[in-house]
Parts: sequence; structure tokens; C-alpha cells
Amino acid sequence: KKKLQSARVEQQRLIAIQARAAYQSGRQEYLKLLLNQQNPEKFARTLTYYDYLSKARLEQLRSFNETLRQLAGVEKDIDLQQAQLLAQKSSLDDQKAQLDTVRQERQVALAKLNQDYKARDQKLQSRQQDQADLTKVLKTIEETLARQAREAEEARQKALLAQQEAEKRQREQEALAKNRAKDDSDVAPRRPIKAPGAMVSSAGQSYGGAFEQARGKLPWPVDGRLLARFGESRGDDERTKWDGVLISAAAGSQVRAVHGGRVVFADWLRGAGLLVILDHGNGYLSLYGHNQSLLKEAGDVVKAGEAISTVGNSGGGQDTPALYFAIRQQGRPSDPAQWCRTQG
Repeated sequence: KKKLQSARVEQQRLIAIQARAAYQSGRQEYLKLLLNQQNPEKFARTLTYYDYLSKARLEQLRSFNETLRQLAGVEKDIDLQQAQLLAQKSSLDDQKAQLDTVRQERQVALAKLNQDYKARDQKLQSRQQDQADLTKVLKTIEETLARQAREAEEARQKALLAQQEAEKRQREQEALAKNRAKDDSDVAPRRPIKAPGAMVSSAGQSYGGAFEQARGKLPWPVDGRLLARFGESRGDDERTKWDGVLISAAAGSQVRAVHGGRVVFADWLRGAGLLVILDHGNGYLSLYGHNQSLLKEAGDVVKAGEAISTVGNSGGGQDTPALYFAIRQQGRPSDPAQWCRTQG
């Protein structure tokens, strides 16, 4: 465009010069030359010169008109290109605005993802800590139950030997009794019949304080009658003792937590049947065995008085439905009667 504009300016300048010269000479110059005819040769040259000038002027005018036409075409193309550029600029501005919006949305989404990841990490750490605590508690429980199983097996073996000895002595006594038919005083006396146990009740207000301060304030886990007390002999063997109590109750009766805590075990265990173990903190555990069904799972948090299982006779050991109830303090058995309210 600049080149065409420069050519147009130069052509305008030349045309202006020629137009000014023609104006100054006037239109009569050609007639004067024709009428004077002073010198034919000079007159011919002059005519040739005028023809040349006329052709040059026409060529310049044609070139000038062509320059104007090209310049107009170039300006039209420029205007079209500028319109296209403006349209492209508008489209690019719209795209930029959309990209800015998408970028902001992504930043918001990224911030939310970072927050979610942080929350998940915290939750994972909390679960890992809970798992570690549970593993520690279960280790204590497993060690205690393994010790009890060993003691029970030893007691069973001892009871078997004692039974064999007793049968041997009985045979000897029967033989001796035949020889002493006249003296009935040699017959061994019968074991006195054991008196029925006391009734216990789960009724009454629950205790909301710390477990270590709950001695004598806890309700019993179920309504029923004590079949075996803490420290009594298990069966006929005096060397095997109860490390909890056995409470006779109707099958299907609800067993309630004596104190608030968290379920650390709820599954089948040999010798105890369906067993629930609650962790009350500071090393205190309560055990509920021989259940018919379990109402809670490991990890559940229960309140005092909340139902956790139903009475049954799973795991063997007794023919009638009864609940095995025990309390552990730092892994050591503790008499439940010292913790639960005395029945008047």
C-alpha cells in the first residue's frame, strides 16, 4: 500500500507539472505554429514534439488511473483483512474468557481435591491408630484367653486323673463294703446339695462415671439367677475356679452393656461360644459369653444399658441357657459381684 501511495503522489506531481505547463502555453500555440509556417522542418519537429508530449500525458494519466484502481483494491483488501482480524480477535477474546473460566474451575476443583486428600489422610491416620489400639487390646485378650485355655486343659487332665483315682477308690470302697456288710458307717457320705444362687437384675440407673470408680454401682447384664460365682470350683474339680460368673436366664433374653465402651471382639471363640468383649478404657474389659446371637460388631461404640447380644448356650459347657459374665482389670480377672449392685 505504501508503495502504491508513493507512486500515486509522484504521478500526481508529474501530471500537475504538465498541466501547469500546458496551461501556461495556452491552446493557441498549436494554431500559431500552423498559421506561421515559417520553417516547414521546424514545424514538423514541433508537431512531433507535441504528439510525444500528448502521448506521455495520456500514458501518465492511464498509469495514474491504474495506480488509483490498484490502491482502491488494496485498501478494500486491507479493510476486509482488518474485519477478519477483528472477528478473529473477538473470537480469541471469547476463547480466552472461556479458558479463564475453565482455569478458575480447575483451580477450585484442585483445591477441593487437595482438601479431600488431606481429610482422607487424616481419616486414614485415625483408622490406623484405632487399628493399633485394637491390636493391642486383642493381644491382651488373646493372651488372657490362651492362659485360660491352658489352665482349663490342665484342669481337665487333672480332673480326669482325679476321676480315675476316685473310681479306683470307689471300687475299693465297694469291695470293702461287701466285706463290712454289718457296718454301714464305712459308706462315704454324699456331697451336700448346693443351694440355688441369688437373683440378679439389670434394672436400675446406669453409671456414667469412669469405670474404675464404678465398684458396686453397675447393673447386672441380664435378669436371672447366679449359677456359678467368681472363684467357685468349675464342676467337681476343686482346682478349677470360675474367673467370672454364670447367670441363668431365658434363651433370647437381651444382654445389656454394664457400662459404656467400645466393642473390641464380637465373634465365636472356642469354650466361650459367641463372645462379646467391651473395652471401657484404662485396661478394663467386660466379657459376655455363650450368647445365642450378637447384636453388635467389632468397632461399635455402645452406651451403658444398650443391648449387645441375646442369652444362649453356645460353646458348650452347660445344658441350659446362661450368660458367662466376667470383668478384666489389666488382664487380671476381677469378681463381677464387687462391681455390680447387690441385690436386696
